[in-house]
Amino acid sequence: MTTSVFAQALGSDVERLHPQMRRRFGLTPDGENACVGRGVMDSVWRGPLVTVPFLWFGAWRNILVPRTGKGIPFTIENYCYVDGLGRDTTTFVRTFEFPRHRRSRFDATMVYDPASGRVLDYLGTHQHLAVDLDLEVDERGGLLLRSGAQRFYEGPVGFSFPMAASGTAELHEYYDDQTERFRIDLTVSNPVMGPIFGYRGSFTCDFSTIPAASVPASAKPLREEARG
Repeated sequence: MTTSVFAQALGSDVERLHPQMRRRFGLTPDGENACVGRGVMDSVWRGPLVTVPFLWFGAWRNILVPRTGKGIPFTIENYCYVDGLGRDTTTFVRTFEFPRHRRSRFDATMVYDPASGRVLDYLGTHQHLAVDLDLEVDERGGLLLRSGAQRFYEGPVGFSFPMAASGTAELHEYYDDQTERFRIDLTVSNPVMGPIFGYRGSFTCDFSTIPAASVPASAKPLREEARG
């Protein structure tokens, strides 16, 4: 059986994860390969008004969420499959159900990059942005993910994306034994505008093993990028 994308990046530190976190981030194409979480975001927020055009531009390809609210129902779909380039790939598709039937999605697909020893996070529906992730296990057995260098790819064009025009993310996730729920807290910041977007909430998960052909096409990117 293969090792999950995250276990490869964490190495021996994966054993320090809470058992529920180890299960959630342990999906593999040839084992338990589906985890669908459902819960409520206590808060989905954005930064100052100047951030709004930036957020709406990102929302065009499901990279950022421009809407805000409290008590927002959401789902997070994690499926692990082998993509068209032969890579073990784990989806992170977050769908937020805002009032008046307004829906926002924040899509990512993650692979392990052997050259850097990191998880590589492709953002959006077309994997336009490739982002290096650094992982750390905290004292609760939770996982801290920090984004690093970013590259933009479109057709033959490829370049390092300037951080002044983008955002860096810090995500904390852990399992709360008292409530038996996963808790998540994300902040995306820009070096010029400061905090621009984030959310905080909790959810429960349903785990399963499904045939590879049953991984929903809606959870996969519309285009796969070979460059890391």
